[in-house]
Amino acid sequence: MSDIPLGILDLVPIPSGATAADALRNSIDLAQRAERFGYARYWFAEHHLNPGVAGTSPAVVLALTASATSTIRLGSGAVQLGHRTALSTVEEFGLLDAVHPGRLDLGLGRSGGRPPAQPATSPPTAPPAIAGRAPNGLLIPPRFAFEHLLGSPRIALQRRLLQLPGAEPQDYGEQIDDILALLAGTYRSPEGIEAHVVPGEGADVEVWILGSSGGQSAEAAGARGLRFAANYHVSPATVLEAVAGYRAFFQPSEFLDKPHISVSADVVVAEDDATAHELATGYGLWVRSIRTAEGAIEFPTPEEARAHAWSEADRALVQDRIDTQFVGTPGRVADQLEQLQEATGADELLITTITHDHADRIRSYELLAEEWRRRGH
Repeated sequence: MSDIPLGILDLVPIPSGATAADALRNSIDLAQRAERFGYARYWFAEHHLNPGVAGTSPAVVLALTASATSTIRLGSGAVQLGHRTALSTVEEFGLLDAVHPGRLDLGLGRSGGRPPAQPATSPPTAPPAIAGRAPNGLLIPPRFAFEHLLGSPRIALQRRLLQLPGAEPQDYGEQIDDILALLAGTYRSPEGIEAHVVPGEGADVEVWILGSSGGQSAEAAGARGLRFAANYHVSPATVLEAVAGYRAFFQPSEFLDKPHISVSADVVVAEDDATAHELATGYGLWVRSIRTAEGAIEFPTPEEARAHAWSEADRALVQDRIDTQFVGTPGRVADQLEQLQEATGADELLITTITHDHADRIRSYELLAEEWRRRGH
């Protein structure tokens, strides 16, 4: 297998009993260690109104982390374009690049309460999953319906607080085009007026599109020849569809001459399987809080998670995520990541690990990095 870099996606989780400041300090410490462990990228997610997540503003956290690291690439996974403008996005990352040139990844997402969108043309279907498995055996669980989340009162409140009254989000593809034009210095308004962003124009940032399916995000990335990140860790049922759609829409560009894909996965690694599963005990309860639209809770201890009275509905709500989390020894998890890479044809893998104790989280990343290097990746 060719060299497959590993990166990290950090939600800046708040463990139960900790503060947002604790979580931020933990994330910066982890990024410093990830740099030493040999990880290629360190991305921060953007989430709002979640009591257990401190990652609300990727650009702010990136600025803090860039000052504490030297070489690892840093990025957003992703900036939510549903409640911001092309100009504000380019200005933020232009400022970062001015101080830390050549290290920034600008990951763009459709999130922000937008309803799902279909691609303008239908991409070829992905290889069929037979009995819930990809051709190489990767687990592809039944599709999870996210529609109830978009209709929840909390998501409606989030939209209300993030957008000015009466504001309408810009068309996603048009917004991406505006970002690319502002970065390149080629932006013209419909009236022919130029706009030049300082700092921002000419910033040496890699633009990525994040997507969960073969829909509008995959089409937007492919048609513009941009890098694409698909998330097995959030929507495992649609990961094959997402990468197939992106490849079908791909057109060579000034950025890429062929498709470039990163795929994410949730992992927990320990010296033995029993310890790893103990560390991962809180994951199901944490996912439940997200999928009930309550908002991510503070990440529980194993004891707190075991105290929850699980209903059958609760278990059904999170089963696909638990089944597709890679948990175990370094060898076991590395085997599963290689299977994910083979099934998707990913050029890179992006992993996210949440445990209650910061030391366990660090050790998980360290053990996996050692095993990945041992395999020659």
